[in-house]
This record gives sequence, structure tokens and C-alpha cells, in this order.
Amino acid sequence: MKGSTPTKAEKLLWSQMAALGCIACAQDGIKNTHVSIHHIDGRTKPGAHKKVLPLCAPHHQQDDTDPMQRVAVHPNKARFEQQYGTQIELLHQVMLLIGSAA
Repeated sequence: MKGSTPTKAEKLLWSQMAALGCIACAQDGIKNTHVSIHHIDGRTKPGAHKKVLPLCAPHHQQDDTDPMQRVAVHPNKARFEQQYGTQIELLHQVMLLIGSAA
């Protein structure tokens, strides 16, 4: 099972997050709005579509061709969190940014 379909409200949240750009790139001082939505704790648990982060492709999935050698959450979760903070901490940052932008 791949999880439930996101609600209209969850899709709106994702759009707001995507408008911020990659939260990891932002910590590196880069504005990168080419993002995908990363589920922090899977896609099947209740509330899973609200526990997400906007991440660019190289921060989401390892890309050995990335000239910047960015650390990806998949498969390097520990290294990613050491560099950028826990995914929950990043989620709190994103939510604050959305709240302050609203």
C-alpha cells in the first residue's frame, strides 16, 4: 500500500512548502525552488501527509552526479540530520516560515 491520497488541504500545504524551496538548500544559503515532497515518517500513518519537507532532488535521493555533492536524506538519514538538523526540526522551521509568510 502506497498510502492515502492527500486531501485538498494537504495539497495546499505542500504548495506552500514548495514555494519556500528546499529547506536544506536554504540552510546552505541557496534558493532552490525545484523541490519534491519528502514524507518524514512514511505515507501510510495517520497525518503522514502533514509530516513532509520540501527537498530538492539531490537532498531527497542520493545523486552521485551532483556536482555539489549534497547529502541526501535517502540513504544518508544520519548524515543528513547531522548536517541540517532532525527532520522534525526542519519541519518546525518550514511551518514557522509558512506562518510568517502568511
